[in-house]
Amino acid sequence: MILKRLKNFLLGYLQIEAEGFFIERFFNMCAKEKIKTWGTKRKNQVTVITKISIEDFKKTRKIAKKTKTKVKIKKKRGIIFEIKKYKNRKVFIFLFFILVLSILTLSNFVWNIEIIGNEKIPTEEIIKALNQNGLKQGSLKSSINTKKIVEKIRLENEDISWIGIEIQGTNAKITIKEATEKPEIIDENEYCNIVASKEGIITKINATNRNSAS
Repeated sequence: MILKRLKNFLLGYLQIEAEGFFIERFFNMCAKEKIKTWGTKRKNQVTVITKISIEDFKKTRKIAKKTKTKVKIKKKRGIIFEIKKYKNRKVFIFLFFILVLSILTLSNFVWNIEIIGNEKIPTEEIIKALNQNGLKQGSLKSSINTKKIVEKIRLENEDISWIGIEIQGTNAKITIKEATEKPEIIDENEYCNIVASKEGIITKINATNRNSAS
């Protein structure tokens, strides 16, 4: 989240107003094309105000034309616009390079851990195990030995049959496959109860001795 905010502030973003009778279709098509918006608020039934990156804003032109949606820029935000406004001031150029350096530095760390596949094992328990074995928020990616972490967690927890760790950018995606419970093994030589799957009436019982000679 911190990295995304810095990136948006550095590269710049726009606050736009989208107006049209097919506004829902406009946003559905944007989502299909992986155009990201945030801070979306409905002004009225046909008008929505949202925020979007400069790069994604350019991609909305064709969608706006197809859905007959009128899109206009309300505000421009970000350091890139400030530099253009005050391009003769050294302080803004210096701030620009500081932000670039900050983003490059932060991209070398894991800031988000996503866990999927666990149903019985609490997420907190998995996170605790990951933290103990060297994977936590703020960990340097180059210091994370995923193979070693997988082996340790797998050995320490019998409820996990398989675990996978994938580092994607600043995100760590943890996939869990829980072990199935072993069925209870019944000794055939011991007495046991017989339970019918449906209700009924016993009309006859034939008792035999399985150990007797035929």
